[in-house]
Amino acid sequence: MKPKILTTLQTYDGPTFRADVLAGVTVAMVALPLSLAIAIASGASPAQGLVTAIVAGFLISLLGGSRVQIGGPTGAFIVVVYGVIADHGYDGLVLATFMAGVILLVGGCLRAGRLMRLVPEPVINGFTIGIAVIIATSQLNDLFGLSIGTVPAEFFGKVDALWSARDSTNVAALCIGIASMILIVTFRRLAPRLPGLIVAIAATSAVVAVMALPVDTIHSRFGDLPSNLPLPSLPEVSLARVTELLPSAFVIAFLAGIESLLSAMVADRMIQGHHRPNAELLAQGAANIGSSLFGGLPATGAIARTATNVRAGGKTPVAGLVHALTILVVMLIAAPLAGYLAMPALAGLLILTAWNMSEPHRWAGYLKERRSDQFLLVLTLVLTVVADLTVAIGVGVAVGLAMHLQRRDMPPSDWDVPSR
Repeated sequence: MKPKILTTLQTYDGPTFRADVLAGVTVAMVALPLSLAIAIASGASPAQGLVTAIVAGFLISLLGGSRVQIGGPTGAFIVVVYGVIADHGYDGLVLATFMAGVILLVGGCLRAGRLMRLVPEPVINGFTIGIAVIIATSQLNDLFGLSIGTVPAEFFGKVDALWSARDSTNVAALCIGIASMILIVTFRRLAPRLPGLIVAIAATSAVVAVMALPVDTIHSRFGDLPSNLPLPSLPEVSLARVTELLPSAFVIAFLAGIESLLSAMVADRMIQGHHRPNAELLAQGAANIGSSLFGGLPATGAIARTATNVRAGGKTPVAGLVHALTILVVMLIAAPLAGYLAMPALAGLLILTAWNMSEPHRWAGYLKERRSDQFLLVLTLVLTVVADLTVAIGVGVAVGLAMHLQRRDMPPSDWDVPSR
């Protein structure tokens, strides 16, 4: 459970440091707009997204078991966070995040890192696609600049409200959103090593500011962003509140553990390395506790940002530390500029993030899998979208386990009907 940074620093040198600094700054430029957009989509303030990227991102790299893992707020948490805030308020989310961190610490101490791999892959694929559908749907309001008072949280109610408000489409907002998406895809394909996300979002937001277009920005909706970190404070704890939030805490811990270990495995394939799963769980636990103390969101390893780090030349966890410190510097120095970022541009960014989360390149492969796995994937997907993520994961894991046991060659039982 030794943090990877202690191993990598034994042979650390100048060229490696320069590579890590360049990669860390590059990833920070990708993480900055994503952190803002994820926080807003989660029903939180954009500042809380930055706090999470700084505090949790730093701790995940400092204590984690992967050489190149980058942590922070991720799209997978949007649905859960939005639901917890709606049901229990933001203080409830802070406490649930704190509790999830404790659960992850206990899991790491009990060496449960490898147990996360026992979750059926169709369940992971199903709830990931389901979350992507919910994220994309939730961003249509800002992408089209619709005039809707309150968007229902329930999926079909949300779709009905969006359709009913279609006549209020803001053409300027839609053009900015689509232009942002086109620029992001173009930069990603033509210059994958450059921080195309921040360039694309900044460019379209600059058009909004210069031309004074009637388009919502972060500042117009949320006011000025803070230019410093808040002071840490303990969330209010009571037995009744802990009992009430325990299911949400377990879901947050489960998602953080699953996504961080999936991200670490993806990174291993990219660098031909080996992560330490239990150290990774401990780092996720510490990061979520740290984020909650500063009023931040749940955090985990981020696959897209981790891949960006590898492509940018990151070699060790120092790149992740630089990424977090770079976002902190931007917050301290350039917070007012972030207020000019256009909401449709961030909505377009999240829709592309949702599309990438769903991994469309794997859809054809799903059609070739066994029928039971297809059923499990669709079941988890549908429950995620129309019911609840907690229900989807619980039912998916239970059904997946039952299917797994049914497929095993089990010896016949010698049990007899008892005489009563």
